[in-house]
Formats: sequence, C-alpha cells, structure tokens
Amino acid sequence: MKQMLIKLVLSIGITCSFFNCEKDDICAEGTPVTPRIIIQFYNAAQPTVLKNVTQLGVIDPNNTSGISFTGISKIQVPLKTTTDVSTLQFIQNGSDTDTTNDNVDVLTFTYNRIDKYVSRACGFKTLFYLDEMNPVVLSADGNNWIQNIQVIQPNIENENEVHVKIYF
Repeated sequence: MKQMLIKLVLSIGITCSFFNCEKDDICAEGTPVTPRIIIQFYNAAQPTVLKNVTQLGVIDPNNTSGISFTGISKIQVPLKTTTDVSTLQFIQNGSDTDTTNDNVDVLTFTYNRIDKYVSRACGFKTLFYLDEMNPVVLSADGNNWIQNIQVIQPNIENENEVHVKIYF
C-alpha cells in the first residue's frame, strides 16, 4: 500500500511539473538570434555580376582564428555585441596555407546596438544599425583588393537580406 501511495504521489508530481512548464522555458530551434551581417560580393568590372570569393579569410585582428570562405558570393559575419565598432581583416588567399600571397584589407564597421528581449529561455538578441555617416570604412594600404563597398540595408535585424555589397 505504501509503495502504491508513493507511485501515485510521484505520478501526480511529474504530471504537475509538465503542466507547470512554460513555453518560455525552452528556446525553440529556429528562434531568431543575434543576426550576422550579410555581405555579397560582385565583380568590380561588371558591377551587376556576382563574383565568388576563393580562399577568403575573415578574422578579428585580436583573435587567432577566423572564418574561411571559398566558392561562394555571399557570406555571413558576426559583429561584436559588446562595442559599437567591429574591425575585421578580409584576407584574400587567407584561408590557404601559403601566407606569402595574402592580401589583407581591413574593414571597420561602425554601428549602434539595441538588445531586444526574445524570451526567458532565449534571453536577448542584439540588433545592429550601421552608422549613417561612416558605416563601413576600408583602410587604404595601397594594395587593396576590395575596390568598392556599398551599404544596401543599414539595419541588421535579420539574416534574410544582403546588408553590404563588396566589389572586387
């Protein structure tokens, strides 16, 4: 009898815990999180023609590892969520093993940030709004492989659209 009573109490407790579980207790897969900036590459000689990057490395100068891209014309790159500036090195031939052929262009993204509450389980996501005066600055070094930069969508609120076009 005592064992049956224990089982009944456990059963009621488990049932109650399922009913007390709220939707916000689990961050569902596919919930929008902090968006990355979407960059699409174009042929500088034919500005309407997409151009694939090959052996592109993108790295924060303060880190030892970065992101590699090859054979694609659209990339996603994270911006810093703790400051209003992200400086990234875009290294042509930077994801291969030969460092003698690397060509480094430094891009500085300046923006405002807003932290938006998603849910109790997911927490906050950061939205970025590129600065109107100087949204993306290319540091000139006399050997830039990037020819031109065009901001298409300054509000980085999702990953469904291109934010910046780079011509090379």
